[in-house]
Amino acid sequence: MDRRHFLRTSSAAALAVPAGGYFVVGAEPKPLRVGLVGTGWYGKCSLFRLLQVAPVEVVALCDVDKKMLAEAADLITARAKAPKKPRLHADYRELLKEKDCDVVMVETPDHWHALPAIAAMEAGADVWVQKPVSVDVLEGKAMLDAARKHKKVVQVVTQRRSTPHLVDAKEKVIKEGKLGTVGHVEICCYYHMRSGDKPPVTKVPEFFDYEMWTGPAPLREYDAPFYKDLDANLPHRRWWRAFTEYGNGIVGDMCIHMLDMVRWMLDLGWPTRVSSTGGILVQKNAKSNISDTQSATFEFPSLTVTWQHRTWGSTPDPEYPWAAFIYGDRGTLKASVNKYEFFPQGSNRPTVTGTALFEEDKFPEDKTEKDLERHVASALRRHWQDFLKARESRGKPVADIEQGHISSASCILANLSQQLGRSITWNPEKHICVGDDEATKLLKRPYRAPWKHPADAV
Repeated sequence: MDRRHFLRTSSAAALAVPAGGYFVVGAEPKPLRVGLVGTGWYGKCSLFRLLQVAPVEVVALCDVDKKMLAEAADLITARAKAPKKPRLHADYRELLKEKDCDVVMVETPDHWHALPAIAAMEAGADVWVQKPVSVDVLEGKAMLDAARKHKKVVQVVTQRRSTPHLVDAKEKVIKEGKLGTVGHVEICCYYHMRSGDKPPVTKVPEFFDYEMWTGPAPLREYDAPFYKDLDANLPHRRWWRAFTEYGNGIVGDMCIHMLDMVRWMLDLGWPTRVSSTGGILVQKNAKSNISDTQSATFEFPSLTVTWQHRTWGSTPDPEYPWAAFIYGDRGTLKASVNKYEFFPQGSNRPTVTGTALFEEDKFPEDKTEKDLERHVASALRRHWQDFLKARESRGKPVADIEQGHISSASCILANLSQQLGRSITWNPEKHICVGDDEATKLLKRPYRAPWKHPADAV
């Protein structure tokens, strides 16, 4: 985990973090003005990485949890060494009214990605948005259309595309042809991450706007596991991931990262056909309604990618519990967020390897930051740097909204296939499920009033 692999390509060199810790793009006259929508775990994690690589003025924060918002304001003000705290809002529309943000970060639960991102583009900002970009396919298409209409740069937080050791693997293994002809890829996740809780319905705390938090999603009765550090039951503290009302389960949360990584490494576009089976097969006593077991097959013109997750039992390869296995006729590449290994055909010894890059000598705060996935910090920094370069050139970043939409929608199609019990043939030009009107209707979920689905916008 402590071996460092510095990239030798000119593009990688351009992304290297200078010794001073700041990456100034071009001759931007003022600090980047940033607004953050969603001040929870990953919102702060992403913003803190930006503060490490560019001069930033955090002008506004938005969250429906008053306690979380106030805590984030204190932490961000201290980390940014700012003379004053940013403006605080409970409604993203109020944050955007000022039109004073160069970049708006959308770090909300999945059901709240599309509307704030599109509104931010309409307000003149470029956007940094969490994956998956949407909870239904047509939300993602609306986000892509908005980005192109308003000529905005949108970076999706599929940061495997900026992970140093994975960039290394792409350069040294795939581009050098060591795999030969690739005919199959397996991706997987065996983390026990599906909640087994059965909390009772309880009262909404005074500091939390549950109505606004739910937004366009179905309104569930208020329940969530108890968090002692917050002295409250809070569904927005990761409990939401257990429900299809707010996201796309393990496929939408974890498969998208590995599928997107493989698409990027192998230069794959849309799958032509998607099929999936599974359900709640073992953990039947929890409130959670996402699958605990699911397989999916993504058929591309030249190869297939298969997915498997289980939130119970053991992993087939303990060193790669969340990973991709890329099979060629000359060898196999194993890749994860922690490392990669290339095994030539017929050998059980890797000949090319790499591990996650830690830069804690340059950024010692990485060692003590609460909840930081330390092995991901370098990837997030480079993801920001790529985004900043794209803002300067007005080009597409490495995780452009189109790529995020393809990966997100592919995972949503897998869930629809599992739900319907049949394969889906996909037409990306028309955005329809070929010969399947029922599946096509499910590409857009109904919104709870008064919210309007962006695909219905005139």
